Amino acid sequence: MILYRDIQQGSAAWLELRAGIPTASQFHRILTPSGKPSTQATDYLHGLLAERMMGHPLVEHVSLWMQRGHDLEAEAVTFYEFQRECTTERLGFCTNDAGTIGASPDRLVGDDGLLEIKVPKDSTHVGYLLAEPVDSAYYPQIQGQLWIAERQWLDMLSYHPEMPPALIRVARDEAYIAKLSAAVEAFAEVLAKQTEALRERGWLPAEPVEVA
Repeated sequence: MILYRDIQQGSAAWLELRAGIPTASQFHRILTPSGKPSTQATDYLHGLLAERMMGHPLVEHVSLWMQRGHDLEAEAVTFYEFQRECTTERLGFCTNDAGTIGASPDRLVGDDGLLEIKVPKDSTHVGYLLAEPVDSAYYPQIQGQLWIAERQWLDMLSYHPEMPPALIRVARDEAYIAKLSAAVEAFAEVLAKQTEALRERGWLPAEPVEVA
């Protein structure tokens, strides 16, 4: 595992670091929450190949709610640390040892935990308050973060400054991680082969030769 503590999530450096590799927030496009292959995998693969060919990340629209989440993150972290009586550590990005698969948990908690913060729109937050389990749509991301960061649990915090927070702990699911890791690693292998095919056609620069 490789940790990048000094990279600000959302920054140009963060976008460059994760460009062209599968990341936990998109693992649902490889494996569904129910553990089945996703129909979005091919489109996701082509997007990552496009990033590799262009040499920069795809341009993404920053929505009002994404900006709101960024603006309120510090406030949400302060609440969490007070609630759990702990301190957290900022983490920009982490990858597997090969640097071919990545994840961006919001915070490290102690030696075993992670914190993922959501600042959703009003109605979505109410839904989180009424439903005890975490929205299943986030399951691949959560378990993917626990897998890549080598942690045992993740606290999902849905924060709204005008309503009670929703704070739910999700434990590491070894059975699901076994399926997820197999699917993502197989996806990464296909990505590597397709990258080499593009390189052979002259559509990607040759890899630099290491000098002993």
